[in-house]
Amino acid sequence: MGRGVNILGYDPLWRDSAKARFKAGHFERIHAGGFQTVRVNLHAFGHLDADNHLDPAWLETLDWVVQNALTNHLTVILDEHDYNKFGTDASGCSPKLLAFWQQCSEHFQHAPENVLFEILNEPNGQLTSSRWNPLLKEALAVIRRTNPTRNVIIGPASWNSIHSLSSLELPSEDRHIIPTVHYYLPMEFTHQGARWNKQTAGLSGVTWGTETERQRLQKDFASVQSWSTTERRPILLGEFGAYDKADMESRARYTACVARTAESLGWSWTYWQFDGDFVLFDMAKNDWVQPIWKALIPPTQNAIH
Repeated sequence: MGRGVNILGYDPLWRDSAKARFKAGHFERIHAGGFQTVRVNLHAFGHLDADNHLDPAWLETLDWVVQNALTNHLTVILDEHDYNKFGTDASGCSPKLLAFWQQCSEHFQHAPENVLFEILNEPNGQLTSSRWNPLLKEALAVIRRTNPTRNVIIGPASWNSIHSLSSLELPSEDRHIIPTVHYYLPMEFTHQGARWNKQTAGLSGVTWGTETERQRLQKDFASVQSWSTTERRPILLGEFGAYDKADMESRARYTACVARTAESLGWSWTYWQFDGDFVLFDMAKNDWVQPIWKALIPPTQNAIH
C-alpha cells in the first residue's frame, strides 16, 4: 500500500456525477504525485433502500472509482465510513453493515487483490469493544464467503485509537487481516478551531514541533509497533493530519514527522484527506498544497506535479 490518501467521502459525485469535484484526472495526479493508494470513504448507508439493498446507480459510480484507480496503478481501500450513525445507533446500523458487505463483497469478489475492504471506520460511542468485536467477526465471515483471501482492514473501537489496540479481537487463524489505527494526537493541536469538536473548537495558535512533542509521537508509535510484533500483523495508519486552522509550518512539521516515523516502522499510511478539511490538494488552484505535499512525499521523491 505504501503512501496513500483518503478521497471522495463528501464529494457530490455520489449523488450527481455532473456536480463532482473529483474528476478522473485526479487519480492520475495522485499517482504522479508519489502516492500508491487511495482510501475511498464510502457512506453507503445513505444508498441502501428500506430492504437494505444498494442503489445500482451508486454501485456503478463505485465501479467507476475503482476502475479509474486501478487504471492509474493505485491500490484501493473500500472503507465503509458511516461511523457517526453507528456511534448513536449501533443496533440499527449493524444489519446495514452486514447487508452492505454481503453485497459489496459479492460485487467485487473477482476484483484484483489490490482492492482491499475496510469493514468500518472508527467504531465509537455505542459501538464499544464488547459490541464491535463480535460484529467485526460476523462481518468478516460474510466477506470470507466470497473473498476467502482478500486483505481486510480492521481497527479497534474508540475511534481506531492506538490506546484501544489491546482490546481488538481478531480471528487468529485469518492472516489476511491488516489492523489499522488513526493518529491525531495531540488533539489540541490537530483539531484546533475544528467546529465539530467541542473540546478544541475555541482553540487557536497552538503550535507543534518541540523535542518533547516528537518524543511523545515516537513513544505512541512504539507502543503500536510492540503490539504489531507480538500479534505478527502489519499496521495501516489509516488517518492522520492537522486541521487547516493550525499554522502551516507546524502542520508540515507534524505531517512529516508522522509519515516518516510510520515509514521507519514499516507501516503503510493514508493521509486525511485529499480535499476538504486537512486539505492536501487545492481544487480551485488545481495543484497540491505544497508544504503538506512535500511533507508527505519528500522533495527527493516527488514525482510529477
